Amino acid sequence: MPNNETINQSGEYAVKTEMLDAVEEPVLKKDIPHFEIGDVVDVRCRIREGDKRRIQIFTGTVIARRGRGINETFTVRRVVGNEGVERIFPLHSPNVVDIKAVRSGKTRRAKLYYLRQRTGKAVKLAQRHSEHTVSK
Repeated sequence: MPNNETINQSGEYAVKTEMLDAVEEPVLKKDIPHFEIGDVVDVRCRIREGDKRRIQIFTGTVIARRGRGINETFTVRRVVGNEGVERIFPLHSPNVVDIKAVRSGKTRRAKLYYLRQRTGKAVKLAQRHSEHTVSK
């Protein structure tokens, strides 16, 4: 173990973490909208089909959020034709154009993986009135 590095509370090397943060910082998005687990969000993502580019909207419930810095991701789930579809989006990806919180859900968990077993109306979460959601 080199002498110039110190171990912080979580057992990581502090100098290594500072160096990684310095490298990641210019790439990180500055204007990430506020959204929470359980929110119904519209994710506008850039799609490339052949030589054409377009923006597609993926609407669903945020069931998980993990990572930090450049590695931060969130999982959005929706049901299409009685089939559950989940997509994992990197938060700082240039292909994620915009995230808009449409409706806020009341949750008491950090991960909502239990929604995978639910069908029909049981998938909907109770609505929580919040300032960060957009009314249509």
